[in-house]
Amino acid sequence: MRFEHLIEINDVRDLVSPVLTREQLWRGLVLRAERPELFVPTLSEASVVVRESARLVRRLRYGDVIVTDEVLFEPLSLVRYEIAAQGEIPRSTLRMSIEEPRPAALFVRFTYEDDGADADEADQELFDAFRRAAYEEADIATIGTIRHWIAEGGHLVPDA
Repeated sequence: MRFEHLIEINDVRDLVSPVLTREQLWRGLVLRAERPELFVPTLSEASVVVRESARLVRRLRYGDVIVTDEVLFEPLSLVRYEIAAQGEIPRSTLRMSIEEPRPAALFVRFTYEDDGADADEADQELFDAFRRAAYEEADIATIGTIRHWIAEGGHLVPDA
């Protein structure tokens, strides 16, 4: 399955929400990688196993399920999550790319891809529709959490 959607960060028609800079947005996306428990309520535990300047390897526990993933950073541009096939879990990727078609007009493009079953059957099609809706809802919540974190001073994440 492949799913992609775009979230507008700075809506010029919204006079209430503060305008975020590219740097603030970037730091928020890094925060999501560094502190996933702030963004994923079903996450039981998270630890960084490998930390390099442009890469993290993390161990994530969701109840009894443990997932290892790799997070790659292209500063001020892209955060890419890669999960290798692990037991029942198929290979998957999530790309969060910052787009700025004109100054201060920031967007984040979320792109999900996995090696799961194709939507040949009605059941798979329904399941994929549910996943797409859940992904979009989680991504909207991610941007909301980043906005809240910035409003609170944004002091939880190291520079990346």
